[in-house]
Amino acid sequence: MKHLDRLIACAAIAGAVLFHASIAMAQAPVPAPPPPVQPPSLPPTYVVDLMTGQGSSALAAAWKTMEAKIVAAKPIDAALPGYTTATDIQPHAGEAGFSDANWPTIKPEDLAARRSGGHVAFIWFRTGLTIPAKIGDFDTAGAKVVLRVLVDDYAEVWVNGQMPRAAGVPSPATIQGFNMPNRVVLGDAVKAGDKFQIAVFGINGPISVAPANTVWFREAKLEFYK
Repeated sequence: MKHLDRLIACAAIAGAVLFHASIAMAQAPVPAPPPPVQPPSLPPTYVVDLMTGQGSSALAAAWKTMEAKIVAAKPIDAALPGYTTATDIQPHAGEAGFSDANWPTIKPEDLAARRSGGHVAFIWFRTGLTIPAKIGDFDTAGAKVVLRVLVDDYAEVWVNGQMPRAAGVPSPATIQGFNMPNRVVLGDAVKAGDKFQIAVFGINGPISVAPANTVWFREAKLEFYK
């Protein structure tokens, strides 16, 4: 009898451990994004236009694009009764490790082409950037570098698999306003060979109006400050 009681007690302890472990796993916090860094307000020392072949070539940039789709998703566990609809976007092309190997490559000059079928629409743009030692006569060593993009109508910007942001704090990588530029600091003191993977999520808007126009990538520049 004592042996049976001991087995029951051991089983109860083991079950409790597994139960609490499963709760801990289920409640594991999502890693916090890096905090936003505010870009300089002064004019840049040097600017590269990434929407030209010469500018993109200087940074070894190869642009790719793909439309993002709205797909059905499973409602969250905390959803109140009656809320059974949930949606997501696919692909999540800003995340680290994402492969765009099957995406079409576009010329830098074609970034400005009007894309999407209009209404509620989302377009991804991706490229890698490699900082050279010099661009023309400009020495890049030690410069602060800011990526400036302007998408008609909104954009979110991912850098190396992260979208820097914080609640209640100006976050340049997130939506800035209707046809307003995003200016995202890539590095405070870059050196030749530094690499940045960029993913720009273009959004047609205002979303609640479902406009009969398209996503338009209007500006992509790299600003250097010394």
